[in-house]
Amino acid sequence: MEQALSIDREVDARGLNCPLPILRMKKALNDMKSGQVLRILATDPAALRDFQAFASRPANSFCNPPSRTACSRSCSGAGSR
Repeated sequence: MEQALSIDREVDARGLNCPLPILRMKKALNDMKSGQVLRILATDPAALRDFQAFASRPANSFCNPPSRTACSRSCSGAGSR
C-alpha cells in the first residue's frame, strides 16, 4: 500500500501568471528545511514547464510528477542548505 505524502507547506498560485507561480514557490522553499515537502497549486500552463526545469536542478525534486489537470499539483523537496 502506498504511504500518504506528508505536506509541510502549500502554495496556492491558481490564477497567477508566469513568473509568479515559480517565484512564490522559490520564496516558500527559502523558508523550508531540507527534506520538507511543498505542494504547489497552479493553473498557468507555463508553470508546469517552470516547475519541471526547477526540479531538474541538483537538490530539487518532485515527489509526484506534475499533472496537466485544471490545477497542476507538484511537490518539491526543499534543497539542502
